[in-house]
Amino acid sequence: MLETGRVALTPLEFGVMRYLNAREGKAVSRSELLRDVWGTRYEGGSNVVDAVVRTLRKKLGDQAARVETVSGVGYRLRPGGQTSAASS
Repeated sequence: MLETGRVALTPLEFGVMRYLNAREGKAVSRSELLRDVWGTRYEGGSNVVDAVVRTLRKKLGDQAARVETVSGVGYRLRPGGQTSAASS
């Protein structure tokens, strides 16, 4: 579970964070996020998920690296305290 101080999130940022947190350590696809957080099945070239994740990371500050991009899949929330070697 992500442990941080209070951060003001938009409803979509909160939805993404809640979704990733419930699946901590598991990679989820952009289409899963669109379906389960946005409530849509659109799978075109939209970068809406990426844009929301980008602003979410900015708000998370030093915890931003916990929201990991999984190449070819989507995103995952790293288990508590783990960050990538590149971000250390």
